[in-house]
Amino acid sequence: MRKFDIPDKYRSSVISDIKQIRKKANPRKSDFSPTELDFGPVKFYAARHFGFCFGVENAIETAYKIMDENPDKSIYLLSEMIHNPRVNQDLQDMGIQFIQDTKGNPYRSWDEITSDDIVIIPAFGATIETEELLRDKGIPIEKYDTTCPFVGRVWKRSKSLGENEYTVIIHGKIDHEETKATFSHAAEAGHAVVVQNMEEARLLAEVIKSEDPDASFKQHFGHLNNCSAGFVASKHLKRVGVVNQTTMLATETRAIAEFFKQTMAGKYTDLSTKDYFADTRDTLCYATSDNQDSLHELLKIPADLAIVVGGYKSANTTHLVELCEEILPTFFISSAEKIQGKEEILRFDRISGKEVISPFLPAKEPVSVLITSGASCPDAVVEEVLQKVLSYYPETKDVKVVIEQVEQTVTA
Repeated sequence: MRKFDIPDKYRSSVISDIKQIRKKANPRKSDFSPTELDFGPVKFYAARHFGFCFGVENAIETAYKIMDENPDKSIYLLSEMIHNPRVNQDLQDMGIQFIQDTKGNPYRSWDEITSDDIVIIPAFGATIETEELLRDKGIPIEKYDTTCPFVGRVWKRSKSLGENEYTVIIHGKIDHEETKATFSHAAEAGHAVVVQNMEEARLLAEVIKSEDPDASFKQHFGHLNNCSAGFVASKHLKRVGVVNQTTMLATETRAIAEFFKQTMAGKYTDLSTKDYFADTRDTLCYATSDNQDSLHELLKIPADLAIVVGGYKSANTTHLVELCEEILPTFFISSAEKIQGKEEILRFDRISGKEVISPFLPAKEPVSVLITSGASCPDAVVEEVLQKVLSYYPETKDVKVVIEQVEQTVTA
């Protein structure tokens, strides 16, 4: 796989060594078991896969390259490059200006931007409407497009579905930049409907099975702007295919797809599967799946607590937190600075959407800690968290010794 040139400040020699040891021992990535880091009074168990994915590294490399090659130009980003506060702040500190926030609220007027400027499309991609606006301004979007290739693959598949008269059911958050972009591209060739979870999928299934689908759709989804223009439930839910916002839970997407397959099979008993349902398993992002599968293996380890590191706006990180919270006390933090002491931590509560002070490390030794991070979180931040926790235990083993133990264990 291609290696990207990203700033050293985002890398961690400790994390890189661990990942390289695991990769060398299992290059086909069939082993998702966690890595034990035994420091004595503290035992960390790190997920097999975590941190920057292909799409994120590609976006960061491209953005820094654009800045280096265009020192005298005004450079803009449609919105946040990725959902990580450190990376976004670094870009702003270097002079990149954001046009809007993640909800589409403007920071700057489009009238300020001219053909002499550079506008970078972030990893989430952009809607067709935004792409056309940029082209009308004479801005070559292909040159400055950092859309994740796996997001692009979802768009391509969605277009193909539309051209073959399937309605695209998008598993995603309706206000997320990536879902907005996927919805726009899917609706270009056909029709699309967004469902956020299995609960909404069940409601849409009721619509499909209803004797009056149009009335049923209005009842369940009339308050949401979740369907393409001209969508008519009685007409456009006879053939469907499911794609996802790549940062959603892959297991939930698979479950939703299978659910709709069975729903359609129950209604159209006289037709073959391909006549009413399109197989879209090939659109699932491998990085999201790997991170989530790794977490499932990680959660098999008995531990005192879990730390999940990442941006609070990050959908894929939030899903990791959800999975951890089902099993054990979980602390969702964006940086090591949130750890305020051995007994206290400022964690993000995903339900209230606020940071809250919570008790932290238990008064026992050894303490067992599960640790992972989102796909937009630098490894350097994960190491900082690890080192901050270790600082509260004076008798820990040296990092080099622990890495040597990892190598001996993995290669044994």
